[in-house]
Amino acid sequence: MNTLTSSLRSSQRSPRHRLYTSMMLAMLAGLVVSVLSGVVQVPPQDLLAALVAPFFASAAPAADSGIAHAVLWELRLPRALMALLIGASLAMAGAAMQGLFGNPLADPGIVGVSSGASLGAVMIIVLRIDVLGAWTLPVGAFCSGFVTTWLIYLLARPSRFEGDNARLLLIGIAINSVAGAMTGYLTYLASVEQLESLMFWSMGSLASISWTPVLTIAPLVLFGLVVLRRQAVPLDLLALGERQARHSGVDVTRLRRRLIALTALLTAAAVAFTGTIGFIGLVVPHLVRTLVGPGHRHLLPLSAIGGGLLLMIADLGARSLDPPNEIPIGILTASIGGPFFLWLIARRQPGGGY
Repeated sequence: MNTLTSSLRSSQRSPRHRLYTSMMLAMLAGLVVSVLSGVVQVPPQDLLAALVAPFFASAAPAADSGIAHAVLWELRLPRALMALLIGASLAMAGAAMQGLFGNPLADPGIVGVSSGASLGAVMIIVLRIDVLGAWTLPVGAFCSGFVTTWLIYLLARPSRFEGDNARLLLIGIAINSVAGAMTGYLTYLASVEQLESLMFWSMGSLASISWTPVLTIAPLVLFGLVVLRRQAVPLDLLALGERQARHSGVDVTRLRRRLIALTALLTAAAVAFTGTIGFIGLVVPHLVRTLVGPGHRHLLPLSAIGGGLLLMIADLGARSLDPPNEIPIGILTASIGGPFFLWLIARRQPGGGY
C-alpha cells in the first residue's frame, strides 16, 4: 500500500518536476543567447574567455581587458539579468493579484503602483528635480508608486463586507485614471528634450542598465518570492471565497494588506528602473496556471521563471529587430499581451468563469 501511494505521488510530481526543469533550461538557454547577441559582433569564444577570466586569471588575460570583457560584463550580462529579475517581479505580482481578486484579468498595475510610479517619474523629469543625483528618478518613482498604492488601500478600507476586493478594484481603476490624466498633462508641458526620456519611460526600456540596479533589485525579488511563496495556502483558501477562507482561519484583511504591500514593492521596484512594462503580470501567470493548475505553491515560482524568460526574449527582440536602433520593450510586450487579453475576454463564459 505504501509503495502504491508513493508511486502515485511520484507520478503526480514528475510532470511538475519536468516543467521546472524545462523552464529552467529554457531560461538558461535564453540567457546564453541574450549574452551572445547584440549589435557589437564578438566571437563566442572571446565572450566565454571574458566570462571565466575574472575567476581564472590564467584562462585568457587578454580578454579580461579587451572589448569582449566590456561587452559581456558592462552591457549584456547585467541587462540580461535585469530582464530576468524584472520579469520575475512583474509575473509574481500578477499571480498574487489574480489570486487576491479571483480574476485572471487582474494585473499588477491594477492597484495603482504602475501609474503612480510613472507619475512620480514624469514629475521628476518635467520639473527637473535633482535631489539624489542619478538616484532621484528611481527613488522618486518607487516612493510615488508606494504612496499611490497606499492611498488606494486607505480609500478602500471603509468597506467591511465581502465585496472589499471589488471596491479596491474600482478605486484602483479610478486612481489609475487620475494619475494617467496628470501624467498626460505633464507630458504636454514637457520640452522636446524631455519628451525622449518620457517616451522611453512610458514604453519601458532596459537600455543603459548597469550592475547597480541589478544588485539593488535582486534582494527585493528574492524577498518577494520567499514571502509570496509562504502565502500559497491562504491564497488557495481565498479562492474558495472570503467567507470560507475566514472560517478556515485566514485573516483576509491582513492577507490583503500583505499582498498589496508585496505587489507594490515588486512592481514599484521594476517600474523605478525600467519604466512601465505591461502585460507580463497578465500573460505569464495565466499560461502557467493552464500547465500546473491554480495551486499557488507552484504557480508563484513558475510564474517568476516564466516572467523572467518572457521579458528576456522580449528584450532580445527589442535589440535585434531594428539594429542599431532599439525598440522600446513595452511595445513588444503589449503586442503579445494585447491580443492575449482579448483572447481571455473572448473565452470568458456567460456565467463569469473561464
